[in-house]
Parts: sequence; structure tokens; C-alpha cells
Amino acid sequence: MGTNAAVQERKTNSIARGVGMMTQVYADRAENAEVWDVEGNRYIDFAAGIAVVNTGHRHPRVIDAVKAQLDRFTHTCHQVVPYENYVGLAERLNDSVPGDFEKKTVFVTTGAEATENAVKIARAATGRSAVIAFTGGFHGRTFMGMALTGKVVPYKKGFGAMPGDVFHVPFPVELHGISVGDSIAALDKLFRADVDPARVAAIAIEPVQGEGGFYEAPKELLVHLRKICDEHGILLIADEVQTGFARTGKVFCMEHHDVAADLTCMAKGLGGGFPIAAVTGRADVMDAADPGGLGGTYGGSPIGIAAAHAVLDVIEDEGLCERANQLGARLKQRLAAMRETTPEITDIRGPGFMNAVEFNLPDGSAPHPGFANAVKAHALERGLILLTCGVHGNVIRFLAPLTIQDDIFNEALDILEASVGDARAELGG
Repeated sequence: MGTNAAVQERKTNSIARGVGMMTQVYADRAENAEVWDVEGNRYIDFAAGIAVVNTGHRHPRVIDAVKAQLDRFTHTCHQVVPYENYVGLAERLNDSVPGDFEKKTVFVTTGAEATENAVKIARAATGRSAVIAFTGGFHGRTFMGMALTGKVVPYKKGFGAMPGDVFHVPFPVELHGISVGDSIAALDKLFRADVDPARVAAIAIEPVQGEGGFYEAPKELLVHLRKICDEHGILLIADEVQTGFARTGKVFCMEHHDVAADLTCMAKGLGGGFPIAAVTGRADVMDAADPGGLGGTYGGSPIGIAAAHAVLDVIEDEGLCERANQLGARLKQRLAAMRETTPEITDIRGPGFMNAVEFNLPDGSAPHPGFANAVKAHALERGLILLTCGVHGNVIRFLAPLTIQDDIFNEALDILEASVGDARAELGG
């Protein structure tokens, strides 16, 4: 396979420029929270494929489930020759997704597809077309996903007109001067100035914004959205693509707030590394689309379904919700200690093990993306893979597998602290 540099040169000559890459580390193999590149270098993975392998790379139970399915069949297309494990996984999700009402599920392949289908279902169920989302939100790279996403660069730039009847209101981030009251007032203004609530099919929200910076939706906002939706016959869509499957200390993040969405989108952590996504929602709403209106050739792949059953078993049997809370508490405690000597750290946040640290200039006057990027770069040099995010690019998010071993987790925290020190030295802190 050669060196990272050699593969990178081949990539530049063969892969579209629009496929962005956060590192130039080319993976050769991985196990739990560790990745080895084509040169044999070892890294601790604090990205987990962007919250996909919450159960770790190649969890033995996931691999065994997939191998067993490979020995039976790999594809029939559920719409042609259906299979029982699709039905069984739907039953499990109907039981576990928040909401004290009868539910049904449809399986697709990606998080963006889940978002698209949630909007389709909401429009079919309500007979309305308008959809409301939030600034800073990320809902995928398909056209409806882009339209819902509350960030232009890089997701919408250069792709022309977005689908119509999509509106945005500010997401509350106290750190940036936007309160829950501001968001509620903006929603009220939207209803008075731009769109009749009787024409709105759905309001979509991430309970913790992913790409937007790991800002958690305040319970006050979610309760208000539920009230508004109930008053006007609007459906509430929870985009749990990144927050789902024990990442926040609950199987689904909305459980923290005792607010049930009408439709829940999921993907990423559901398949433990194998492509699968789903929409679960109120049975009467889910049944609004006519037969043939939902689905897809690869939707609910038997391989992804088998992996997902194993993922749900691992989450329960290995207590990964509690593990997420423990890991997150330890990480935030370590970051808080660093804050004593690092004035660039302006905020530490996140439920469970969906955590982030935000960096500003030392005087707090403005975001400091340079510091975040320096920490990420120095960590990579030391063997720790980190991700940045946020509208200003000044946030580092932490998404290590929930199954990470204690000794490797402690090693990663040491590297993180050293990398923060490296960034301060580099930037004159």
C-alpha cells in the first residue's frame, strides 16, 4: 500500500476535491479505540468515524453477527424478498425510541436519507410543505439535507438553489449571546412574518448540534417546541443521527428531556460501522405514505440489520450508557484542570461522552480557530485523532468509542493535555 504520502498523491489524482479529509492518515487496520495506518503508525481514535463505532472498531459481537449473516444471504431487497431480522429490528426500535405511543419504523442507508424520509413522511401525514430548522444545525448533504442545514460553507456553497419552503430560526447558544427567549421570539416572528404555522409540516432539531459545535438544546426550548407543534398540528423531528445509541448517556438524547418527538432520525452508531439508518415515529404518521413511497434498494441491508441487532445487545449488556457518563465526567474534569492554565478554554460541555471544548482568544474577545487547529495538529503528531467543529471552527469535539479501555483513555488524556500545551507554546500563550 505504500506510505501515507504516496496514497495521498493517488487520492489527489483520483478522488473528487469536494470529498474533504480531516487527516492524511490512511487506515490499514483498527481494533476498539486504536487505528494503525499503512505505515504501521498507531493512533488513538477520538473520532470513531464521527460517532459511528460507539461500540468500538470491530466489536467481536458485531463482527460475529455480520459473519453469520454473510453465511445466509447478503441482499434480496426487502421490498422484493423481505427478511425477518428487518422486522425484528423495527420492533426493537419501536420499543426503545422515546414516546408513549404506538410506533413504526422504516430503514434506509444514511443519516441524510433518514432526514429526507422524515420530511417526506411529515409532508404526507400533514398535507403541508413548510419545514423549520435551526441555524448551526447539520442534517446531511442531499438537497433537502443541505436546505435544512444551518450553515452555508462548505455544505451549500456552489450548489445553487436549495429546495423551497425551508426556514431557519437561531439556535440558542448563551455563550454567543443567543438565549432561549431569543429563539422563541424568532420563531414567533417567523410565524407572523414569513410562514403561516398552519402550512408548516415539521420542525427539525438536533438535541445536541453535531457539526454546529456540540451545543445542547435546552430543555426549555424542546418543551416549547413540543407545545407549539401540538397547538398547530406540526410534527417534531428529532435528528438523533449523531446523538443516538448511548453517546449522550442515554440510548437516545431526547430521553434526557422527557420530550418525545413525533419522528426520530437515526444512523451512525446504529450499525457499529456498517451502513444503516432509520426513521421511527408515530404509527399513524409513519403510515401516511402510500406503499412504494418509502424504501430503497439497499434500505435496511441485511448486513446492517444484523450489525444493529448486535449493537443494541452490546449497549445493554456492557452498560454503555453508564460508561458514557463515566468517560465524559473524567474528560470534563481533566479539561477543567487544564483551564486553570489555559485561558483560551472558554467552555467545556456536553452530555454523556458527547463532549466539546471551545477556544477563544485569551481575553475572550473572539473565537480562536487557530488554537483548536493547533491542538488537533499536535495531537495527531502525538498519535491522537481529534475532530474540530463549530460555526467558527474553534471547537474540538470528543467522540471516542464508549468501549475504550481505561489505560488507552488515560493515555489519550495525557496526549490531549500535552497538545494543549504545545498549542500555547506555538501561539505565544
